Amino acid sequence: MRGSGNQNQNVGNSRRDFLVKTAALAGAGALLAGAGKKPTGASAPSSTIKAAGRIPVPEGQPIRLGVIGTGGMGTGHCDAIMELTKQGRTNVQIVAVCDVCDSHLERAKKKCEEKQGIKVDTYRKHEELLARDDIHAVLIASPEHWHAQHALDAIAAGKDTYLEKPMTLRLDEALALREYSLKHPDMILQIGTQMMQLPRYHEARKLIRAGEIGVPTLAQTSYCRSSKDGEWNYYGIDPDWKPGVNLDWERWCGSLGSREWDPKVYARWRRYRDFSTGIIGDLLVHVMTPLLLALDSPWPVRVVGSGSHMVDKAMENHDLTNITATMENGTQMIVAGSTCNEVGLETMIRGYKANLYLGNVNCQVRPERLFVDEIEARTITCEDIGNDQDVHRCAFFDCVRTRNAPPAGVDLSTKVMVIVDLATRSMWEGKAFTFDPKTMTASPA
Repeated sequence: MRGSGNQNQNVGNSRRDFLVKTAALAGAGALLAGAGKKPTGASAPSSTIKAAGRIPVPEGQPIRLGVIGTGGMGTGHCDAIMELTKQGRTNVQIVAVCDVCDSHLERAKKKCEEKQGIKVDTYRKHEELLARDDIHAVLIASPEHWHAQHALDAIAAGKDTYLEKPMTLRLDEALALREYSLKHPDMILQIGTQMMQLPRYHEARKLIRAGEIGVPTLAQTSYCRSSKDGEWNYYGIDPDWKPGVNLDWERWCGSLGSREWDPKVYARWRRYRDFSTGIIGDLLVHVMTPLLLALDSPWPVRVVGSGSHMVDKAMENHDLTNITATMENGTQMIVAGSTCNEVGLETMIRGYKANLYLGNVNCQVRPERLFVDEIEARTITCEDIGNDQDVHRCAFFDCVRTRNAPPAGVDLSTKVMVIVDLATRSMWEGKAFTFDPKTMTASPA
């Protein structure tokens, strides 16, 4: 570990308090209550740590942020947040960063110190960062198998949390995180799903709620792209990585258990089924989440998925996926994903009386032939908000100040995780799965 708490901005932490908090978080040993099976990647936070709601951060005071995971995504978040602060769109100071890799830490520390003109502390263990009382919020950009534990510990430590997508690696973790988060509604938990801020999806929800398209019957969307060299192989491998010297490989593997050092797994974990759901959790969540929002966030109750290895046969996860999810109200959603062809499906919602087209900035209403005299064909003009991910980041920091509910909260994200997890299991096991929202359990159909 290479740093300590920011002592020149001490808020009264004694060394004893620091050690007590760190030990309580690190020693959280009770396994998560899951969906009928042993959870895959997290321990429950210790009951000795109480999540306590923060008072709003005053407008003139910067939000003090810690970043857990400073690989490509985490460092990208740092760059974006510092630029947003420079532009005056938010007011955030990144005061601490955490990663198991020294080179990642040094890169993030150097960037943040040079651009902000302040000291930035570094940590190998997230528990030590979370033990600091002078940090208001954390941004978690660790690999998927760490998401649940990092988020649980952050909430327990009283930190508002921006958690990268997918919310968790497996459904049992999502259900446990949802339960814990709902027990502490005074803490902000926002999932970093892109496209959630796009106005067209919110307009679509208004239209559906108003009965403008009749009963919504079938929604469809996709996330398709291609690569000559294999998806996620663009993450480079540093020949200077030395486990046990400048990289804590054992800690990175975490709850998934010890295994032989593999720099490809470390750098390109999205390609491997033990560490990621691949296309589904990394890409499709971006399009499924806002579409589920537009449908008024029903629970999925039946999911079928199919996957193929068409071109990138070296990748464990599939490079072609198709999902059909049935909602509790009967509406169905079709989702296509590909990293071997970039032509996707048109994003739309079919209704009994009219259809909604959501493939560009605006929301278009087109009546079914039988209802052209009842439904007006029209375009609802929507604001072009620019970089929606930047808007999403700013929305989180606004919530930290106002204590308002986040725009991509734990409940909607859990519903998405039902689709992610059950589609993944369906692809590998060759069977359909059902989910019961009353008992919060999943089972083969």
